[in-house]
Amino acid sequence: MSLAFPIALLLLPLPFLVHRYLTRAGAVHAALLVPADLFNAALPAAERGDRTGRALLILAWVALVAALSGPRLSQTTDLLPFSGREIILALDLSGSMVKEDFVLDGKPLSRLDAVKRVASAFVAARRGDRIGLVVFGERPYVAQPPTFDVTSVAHSIETAQIGISGRGTAIADGLGLAVRRLEKSKAASRIIVLLSDGVDTSGKVRADDVARLAARHGIKVHTIALGPEDLETQPLSRDAVDAATLKAIAEIGDGTGFRVRTMADLQAMAATLDRLEPSPMRRPPLHYWRPLWIWSGSAAFVLLVLLAFRRRT
Repeated sequence: MSLAFPIALLLLPLPFLVHRYLTRAGAVHAALLVPADLFNAALPAAERGDRTGRALLILAWVALVAALSGPRLSQTTDLLPFSGREIILALDLSGSMVKEDFVLDGKPLSRLDAVKRVASAFVAARRGDRIGLVVFGERPYVAQPPTFDVTSVAHSIETAQIGISGRGTAIADGLGLAVRRLEKSKAASRIIVLLSDGVDTSGKVRADDVARLAARHGIKVHTIALGPEDLETQPLSRDAVDAATLKAIAEIGDGTGFRVRTMADLQAMAATLDRLEPSPMRRPPLHYWRPLWIWSGSAAFVLLVLLAFRRRT
């Protein structure tokens, strides 16, 4: 604890000096003789020997001077800056996400559970960014509009379930909905992170055309192709991901395309993406002063009220 204005403590002896010198200098002899008891009753508490009243008056003055000196307490808190960045995570919830072809601690893990572990941790660390969530299967919908409450977005990712938006893979529709949410945003940086493990089955519009629309609006698109198989190596596989299309979307959207086959790839992707879009949490903490004068000021007020009540009674 420290004082903002320690020089104010020089005021502490002021009442004593005033009482000692000015009162005597201005004293006059009484022209009327009155009984001693009556004369003492008419004097202020500080002059008639009332020790309780005098103590209250002294304590009130000390508390008032203490308040004027500005007592304060040094505190530190994490700085929560506004990064000017708005990110929407477009998450594939198609039926193929239930396939258990990831391994964690020697145990099989579904694609969705693997994504939940990494994506929720990535989002929870984005304090200072506005984060939103779009999920898509046969049709897309906004699971969480862009918000600074990254904890709630992480919770939405952790509780996402396959089947709530159909079991297809409408990549273009999911990307298009994310673009519509960001195209009118006034954020300095607008980013979409698109994650899919399949092939676009929407058939309404091409995904690369949606990526061009995003590029025209200045929206950057990163893509994540999830799964051990892709159309280039396994064209007949039902669970193969269209890695080439996702990579093309990232190139058109001025972003980065990630190819994820294992849990290690998924964690490395999150680390790389965090470097590409630095988290605003990596800033020095904020040091500030918490003022404490209100306590001594309140004490002075209470003491003066007690003194006034005592004199009145």
